[in-house]
Amino acid sequence: MAKKVNTFWSEFKAFITRGNVFDLAVGLMIGAAFQGIVSALVDNIIMPLVTVFTCGLDFTEWFIPLDGNSYPNLAAAEEAGAATIQYGMFIAAIINFLIMAVVIFMIIKIVGKLTKQKDEPAEAPSRQCPYCKSDIDDEAVRCPHCTSELELESPENENNDTAGVENE
Repeated sequence: MAKKVNTFWSEFKAFITRGNVFDLAVGLMIGAAFQGIVSALVDNIIMPLVTVFTCGLDFTEWFIPLDGNSYPNLAAAEEAGAATIQYGMFIAAIINFLIMAVVIFMIIKIVGKLTKQKDEPAEAPSRQCPYCKSDIDDEAVRCPHCTSELELESPENENNDTAGVENE
């Protein structure tokens, strides 16, 4: 029994100390913090603007009381103990989701553009033409400046002197 427990704990230790488990934990924590930022943006900035554009329409007050009575608002129906279908809350949740999805998409696009600018590759590698001393591409077989025929300096072409070069 003690051997099984030791085996279990050693397997658990190996599992928990793998890098991807720590990456997942960090990702979840950052995701939770990011969700707070996006929620604050949607709830405090975007939703008030949506309310202005919809002329103060409040979806959360749209409901159907299941007891057959009529109530002036949701609070009155809840106070009376009536069961309700709150379809307005569902509509508001859908709108909130769509707005959050658009905001997250825009943030990802912005971050993608910023990281793309940082990760752009340097200029194509170049070498110097042995005849005119101009910079040329490493894969060039002729110099674009002086039109001299060049040899490629790659291990593949060491055995074949005429590879990629046609005689004129």
